[in-house]
Amino acid sequence: MGAPPFLTFRKVTLPVILPGIASGALFAFATSLDEVVVTMFLAGPGQRTLPREMFTIARDTLTPTIAAAATVLIAASIVLLIASTALRRSNR
Repeated sequence: MGAPPFLTFRKVTLPVILPGIASGALFAFATSLDEVVVTMFLAGPGQRTLPREMFTIARDTLTPTIAAAATVLIAASIVLLIASTALRRSNR
């Protein structure tokens, strides 16, 4: 139809693959939080990642910080899923 490749990607391909990319990113993020053992082996002593900090806090003392972090992560997951659904419905 004569459209340049970038315009074709932006107008045709991206709307079709965007829900899959968003869902994959969400699941990858959620899975990365569960990989505490891998983080312990791969992270250096100066690196303080979120799963490592959560594990350390849960092991040493139980504070409301873990519950607050879990609540924020669940809320962010719900917001991303709702946004993904809204994007999918708006493309139809």
